[in-house]
Amino acid sequence: MSTNGNQIDIPAAFYRGGTSKGVFFHERDLPESRAERDAIFLQVIGAPDPYGRQLNGMGGGISSLSKIVTVGPATRDDADVDYTFGQVAVDRPEVDYATNCGNLSSAVGPFAIDEGLFTPDVSDGTTMVRLHNTNTGVVIHAAIPVSGGRAAVLGDFEIQGVHGTGARIQLDYLAPGGATTGKLLPADEPLTKLDVPGEGTLEVSLVDAATGMVFVAAEALGLTATEAPQTIDEDAALMARLDRIRRAAGVRMGLANRPEDVPLTNPRIGLLAPPTEFTAIDGRTVPADAQDITVRILSMNNVHRVSPLTSALCLAASSRIEGTLANAMARLNGGDLHVGTPSGVLPVGASVERNGDGDWYARYTRSYRTARRLMQGAVLIPRA
Repeated sequence: MSTNGNQIDIPAAFYRGGTSKGVFFHERDLPESRAERDAIFLQVIGAPDPYGRQLNGMGGGISSLSKIVTVGPATRDDADVDYTFGQVAVDRPEVDYATNCGNLSSAVGPFAIDEGLFTPDVSDGTTMVRLHNTNTGVVIHAAIPVSGGRAAVLGDFEIQGVHGTGARIQLDYLAPGGATTGKLLPADEPLTKLDVPGEGTLEVSLVDAATGMVFVAAEALGLTATEAPQTIDEDAALMARLDRIRRAAGVRMGLANRPEDVPLTNPRIGLLAPPTEFTAIDGRTVPADAQDITVRILSMNNVHRVSPLTSALCLAASSRIEGTLANAMARLNGGDLHVGTPSGVLPVGASVERNGDGDWYARYTRSYRTARRLMQGAVLIPRA
């Protein structure tokens, strides 16, 4: 960090990773104190903002655009770099580290290559960068396209929710079960009768692979999982109802002793339906036969415009576990799971099997993303 007049400048890069955007920092450029770091991140992103737009910072007013990542040398032998994800709340002075961001994970390898933290083994082609996510302890093998010794940008791979195409990045999350709670099935069962204050008993699937999720049949709540995000967001009574379910699930998963203490970021709640035709955000019709399951995911008290990637990975793993809601609803063919989201179809994969004790074990989950560096240099925050 250095002083620039009345502001402090901090070296940083601004990335799009998948369907999220965030500010990336070197660990070496930040203070060691978590409190000091959080104060910096809040200023950089522009939070809290009662207007919900984050005009005084780099954030975009919704959870997928209000994020930071720090990257540094690896602290374990099976990784090349460490990275930590921070979810910055829009409306409160809070940076949450309880979970990982699968979308921005796709930009960690490119950042490491372009910043000299990792030297690719090819000048042109694909190199593997082993990423250790400190939030969850999960190691991710990222296959990064390289051009001229730098992370490639151009390619013909398209992801829903992002205009244009880019170089395809494959991410394999190794042994992701229990990333948040320590168990793939935090309630030790694929289907749980959850007691929700003011709601009664509801059948849910509590699954933790890459992140903790509570999956609910949309039909059980009078929904179809084809609703436009803003339709759900603007229904205050429904949002309060979903938050009560999420918090009750968090207690059942062992994330807190009281509903009011359940973290904002985890678990997320997923509304599920069998493959169902719907109209995407861009006006296109997404037919039922293009999907294997239809979903709406809530993150940070908003319906995600696509899906948090770790949530989609958890859904892929859940669909492979006999007895879960996802397993009952999804059309399974042995390959990738094609998830119908508000922006279109998102392909994800998972390998799940029973271990020697008969318990379910997730070998890996897999995603495909693109990423691009949008800006580099330094971010500025007021000296005070």
